[in-house]
Amino acid sequence: MSQYFQHPNRAGIFPPVIQALLIGNGIVFLLELAGGMGTIVQHFALWPLNTPGFAQGSMGLERVPQFHVWQLVTYAFIHGGLLHIFLNMFALWMFGSLVEITWGSRRFLIYYFVCVIGAAAAQLLVTSGTGDIYPTIGASGGVFGILLAFGLRFPDQYILLLIPPIPIKAKYFVLIYGAIELYLGVTGTQEGVAHFAHLGGMATGFVMIAYWRGWLPIKPRRRMM
Repeated sequence: MSQYFQHPNRAGIFPPVIQALLIGNGIVFLLELAGGMGTIVQHFALWPLNTPGFAQGSMGLERVPQFHVWQLVTYAFIHGGLLHIFLNMFALWMFGSLVEITWGSRRFLIYYFVCVIGAAAAQLLVTSGTGDIYPTIGASGGVFGILLAFGLRFPDQYILLLIPPIPIKAKYFVLIYGAIELYLGVTGTQEGVAHFAHLGGMATGFVMIAYWRGWLPIKPRRRMM
């Protein structure tokens, strides 16, 4: 029987990976507030591939930050403001805690960072070579992968939305959210948001879960989940 989603951490207990991710993101955000935002973004945000070394700026030719392989992970710990980090960390806690408790911390950790890297790869695919030079930051790619995992693992759990305040099953929530992201990404309606990174995180998560469940031609040693 379908039930409303009740979070397992009402007593304040956090699974270890969720706890570590919240602390890590919080520490980086404090460093940003302390004045390190520019340096952090320059070296650890996700920058497009094959950008020129210099570009025309207000002061003439200015050095452009370059892509480095570590940015495939580090970008997910950087956020552009209090609302940005709050929404991502709240969703990470709300949906990720039950997934980690169900899967186990090791599998959850692997899944999260593979989704983060998959989201980064999707973003690089759509931004590199376009001439637009801007960084991508935020944990949303990993969070969207977790959202997909929650919808597949607990499809009939009801989630009570805030806007509008109506209950909806997790499986429908994920489908609708994914469709909205695809529409916004293709049409470019909402600029400044990495919609294809979100979709990349969801797509990567689906491939991982499909592999673990034995849905793909390449089978795991034993079916999981």
